[in-house]
Amino acid sequence: MFRTQLKYIFLALFSLTFAINPALANTDTVANEGIMLINEKSIAHEEVEKEETDIVETILHHVSDANENHLGTMGHTHLTIPLPCILINKETKKVSFFMSSAFHHAPEGIIDGYKMEHSRVVDAQTGKRDTFYDLSITKNVFNMLIGFVLLTILFFVIKSSYEKRKGQAPKGAQSFMEPIIDFLIDDIVVKNIGPNYKKYLPFLLSVFFFILINNLLGLVPFLGSINSSGNISFTMALALCSLLVINLNGTKDYWGHIFAMPGVPKWVLIILTPIELLGVILKPAVLMLRLFGNIIGGHITVLSIVSLIFIMGKMGQSMGGAAAGGAVAFPILLFVNALELFVAFLQAYVFTLLTAVFIGAAIEEHHHAEEHH
Repeated sequence: MFRTQLKYIFLALFSLTFAINPALANTDTVANEGIMLINEKSIAHEEVEKEETDIVETILHHVSDANENHLGTMGHTHLTIPLPCILINKETKKVSFFMSSAFHHAPEGIIDGYKMEHSRVVDAQTGKRDTFYDLSITKNVFNMLIGFVLLTILFFVIKSSYEKRKGQAPKGAQSFMEPIIDFLIDDIVVKNIGPNYKKYLPFLLSVFFFILINNLLGLVPFLGSINSSGNISFTMALALCSLLVINLNGTKDYWGHIFAMPGVPKWVLIILTPIELLGVILKPAVLMLRLFGNIIGGHITVLSIVSLIFIMGKMGQSMGGAAAGGAVAFPILLFVNALELFVAFLQAYVFTLLTAVFIGAAIEEHHHAEEHH
């Protein structure tokens, strides 16, 4: 930025020199050309800043939630899946229910005092979202429902296959899922929880596959770049579930270690107990932030690489620049997408593993700890 400003100062001084020197011929013309050059540079600089701002806004728009699912654009036509809007006014308590597509046909785009801005419902007067409760089926919720339906169908198919093929080798979806489930049970659940693992198995398997299906659906481009597992509310809800399962099943030894650590003087407990209580909250908080950060970071990285095509092509003004941007972006994009596919499985695995570790630590009896030592 400083070098750009120096260049503009030099151009201005150069133009001013020609303008005030009467010994030079064609003074006015040169001065005018210098001023025009400055203006063109300034306009070009403003256009570049505007393009960068537009790209940043586009990326943030793609990774944020919305009240409609935008699939893409064909010419001047925007392809969107309308979603139900369920809004409750905080003052009047009035409940408004309509599809998001109704905004496009309403007078001035306003319904019951609401309008759509950047695919989100806002108050038509204030332009904010703090005047009402939004219980709508947003695109992230829509993605979770798709994931729930797909998992339900998949597991009912596997259940039916087990019933029909008792004592036979697994086949189809059963043969694909059985090694994954066996791995989760043997290497995560049993190893970290112990003989009482069956009580927690449904929760841990549900967490793993629910995170995995949402991660994978977020990689499908024609679904509208849905970012459910990269949404802090999604990861917070999962972390809260883990917090409840971990602490509601904690043994006396677990809570005794937090509030009355054996062998520790009473005055030291005044310092240690708040730290241990903080640790109770930090464990699920780490689960929440790790999943959120890795998934949203991956989405932003992919979108940033794709943006190279538009940046180098000057938003469609330079076909050569766009081609060069595509040549640079395409191999990087292939690598990052492959990495994203790996991360989709890895983050589901890590969340499930750490939850199992925390549950195992909470339900472990004191004599078990002595045996390990």
